Amino acid sequence: MKSQCNREGMLAAIAMVGGVAPARSPKPILQNLKLVVDSTGSTLMATDLELGIRYMVSGVRVDEPGAVILPTVRIQQLLRLSNEIDLTIESNGEKIDVRGGRSKWNFTAEDPTLFPEVPSFTARSYHVLQASDLRRLIRRTSFATDVDSTRYALGGVLVEFGEDTISMVGTDGRRLAKMTVAATMHGEVEKVEGASPVIPVKALKLIERNLNDDDSAVHFAILDGNAAAIRTERAMIHTRLVEGRFPRYQDVFPNQHEARVSLKAGELLRVVQQSMIVTSEESRGVDFQFSSGTLKLDSKSPDVGDSHLDIPINYDGNTIDITFDPRYLVEALQTMEENTELFVDLINSKAAALFHTADHYDYIVMPLMPH
Repeated sequence: MKSQCNREGMLAAIAMVGGVAPARSPKPILQNLKLVVDSTGSTLMATDLELGIRYMVSGVRVDEPGAVILPTVRIQQLLRLSNEIDLTIESNGEKIDVRGGRSKWNFTAEDPTLFPEVPSFTARSYHVLQASDLRRLIRRTSFATDVDSTRYALGGVLVEFGEDTISMVGTDGRRLAKMTVAATMHGEVEKVEGASPVIPVKALKLIERNLNDDDSAVHFAILDGNAAAIRTERAMIHTRLVEGRFPRYQDVFPNQHEARVSLKAGELLRVVQQSMIVTSEESRGVDFQFSSGTLKLDSKSPDVGDSHLDIPINYDGNTIDITFDPRYLVEALQTMEENTELFVDLINSKAAALFHTADHYDYIVMPLMPH
């Protein structure tokens, strides 16, 4: 094979796919990337056998079609340190030559046929949604997962498909995040009773990196109940699903509330972050007091100090005191726009609080019990 590539274009492509290649593996070839060039263009691939990606590389001229195995770390160093505009990559099966105007590198070649195939997107039944919507789904749910869980499939995000919607749910047992966006169904999407496809967090991070924040179309399919395929403008990502059952999250949603308070997400984020300044691992709780016209936040740590903050709120009901782990609030609030109107539904100091927005986002947080 022989091709000429734009150095910056190839470097950007490796930045997108390189994280999939494992640093160590019983199959050493997986630590590399596979580059395929033919009449349709140039495709860079990486896989760890659980997660795989095919990525279309821009700025490649194909002189001789073929495939080559690229050493991930070394080729990335080469591209980053070189100041060439274009580089030629050529392989005769025994060695790989990488040449610029005044530079040349030789690498030992490996057999491209030994690299496991990363499937193309061939699903006939799938959902289509906007890239910006899928980014929001992932950002607003994946942080609430528990990758160390062994009891339930909490190491990823549950995906639920409706006829014209896609929902994602993430939970670690102490908080739960759910969001729903519009989607269009193509083909006859099978509904398997009791099935709960859960996408691993590592795959979600890869998908998010490959999404533009625009209205470009993304195709999303579940394959045979054990894998998912996602096609973006440049990439095709294939991932195994998390094994195990996802808990019945519906039971967590409060069916009533004693108080509803409206706040701006950005304003709440700032006061929560300020209240965290004096918290510690031993004293991490922040006391929230929702009272008529005012939200007060109090925190203290014996070995650090204390803080007292308050902001005006549009609320005239009974006083409710509740203690939260501020980290749980910050992680959710950081995924929202500054001026997002946020509603907080409260029952009492011991019941879960529901934070929700007009764009179909629900976030449930269990309070910390007072000592």
